[in-house]
Amino acid sequence: MTTIDFAIKYNLDTPLARGIKQVGIGKHGSKPLAPELVEECLRELIQGHCHPLQKGAFFGALMMKGPTDAELKLETYIGRHAFSNPVFFLNKLCPDLPQNMFPIGVKLLSGKSLQVSEAHQLGDFLLSDEPCETFKGMAVSILRVRYETNDEYEGLHEAVMSTYTPGFQRRVKTKFPIIQLAEPFDGVEHSYMITPLLAYFFQERNYNAVTALGRSSGPKYKFNSHDLYLYLGSWLLADNHELLEMNPTFGWVLDQKSLSPALDQWVERRRTTLKRPFLATLEKVLNPCGARILVTSVFHITYQMKMAELALMAGFDGVMVLKRGLEGSLAPSTSKASGLLCAVRNANNHLFFTRLEHDFPAFAAYRTETDDEIENPTAEINATLIRKYLHNGRTDYHDFDNRVGYAKALYMRGLDWIESQIGY
Repeated sequence: MTTIDFAIKYNLDTPLARGIKQVGIGKHGSKPLAPELVEECLRELIQGHCHPLQKGAFFGALMMKGPTDAELKLETYIGRHAFSNPVFFLNKLCPDLPQNMFPIGVKLLSGKSLQVSEAHQLGDFLLSDEPCETFKGMAVSILRVRYETNDEYEGLHEAVMSTYTPGFQRRVKTKFPIIQLAEPFDGVEHSYMITPLLAYFFQERNYNAVTALGRSSGPKYKFNSHDLYLYLGSWLLADNHELLEMNPTFGWVLDQKSLSPALDQWVERRRTTLKRPFLATLEKVLNPCGARILVTSVFHITYQMKMAELALMAGFDGVMVLKRGLEGSLAPSTSKASGLLCAVRNANNHLFFTRLEHDFPAFAAYRTETDDEIENPTAEINATLIRKYLHNGRTDYHDFDNRVGYAKALYMRGLDWIESQIGY
């Protein structure tokens, strides 16, 4: 599929899509719409050509941002004073919304947070085949723009767990503890990933490694860990009982589509709504295999502690969260201030943590002035580098080798600390 075909299929170049990109950034980054774009959006809405998911995502973000005087003209589509009346607004925008979801919709539009049970109910609806795609787009957009609370994540997490396929609803007791790796599912566009080698290193430390991955929902579509592991010929985990067999070289691969078809269906929706909803965070902390430790990453440094809290909520005993990985991946930057937040759950079920920073003397040898930016990386070339490093302990590409060395030193030191805290 060409870039043009992709844009047409997912309505990526419509007035509403351009509007979402401006008002759906977040509570501190959203921008007002230019009067010309307001006119274009209004025209698209009135003509009835808009995608229902985009319509919902657009209005959800707009309501959380707060309409400007110029944007109030969009009330023409719904009704006068609609933006100040959530009940009237929801009735007009989502006439096919099931009645039991109406109170949750009003609460979201009013800027209020959901309780755990309400978030669970919302999650059940989002993952169902029930009608009203407009509301689904609006709900995830609202949560994304104003940021989700831990209670909301907990309820949504419970809803996702209820969609697991039977093979992942029962856990098994493995000889070695399980460590799970998870990075953004949209992968990279200008760098190489090192995730399979990290899984191999952890297995050398007597762990069963599981890497959680899935199809890319955007905004990057070059290649991701799903593509990389397939090039490596990795075995996709079909159910938890396979964890009792001999570990594959690069560990087990947990594919979102095998875990939860209902969750995988949201990949298409997420491509259409453009912005990254709560699922981009939640899908990384799902723990169907009963892993004790999570290794993950964040693009926004302010989300490091949030990821640690969510990992413990999902049942992990320990977690390592990388900041400033290349393109948000598990590959640390050697020129910027990469580092790990390591956290564990203590005896009182509280989070206890430490930080490993890039300027520690132990990491000085890996520091560089810049990180290489690859013009046209491919999963095939990335897989070749992984195999070469595995067989020879090095490749012909110094930047890759240096990064792997730094990553191994960083993560193994983090693992040492976690093991010292939780007793194995």
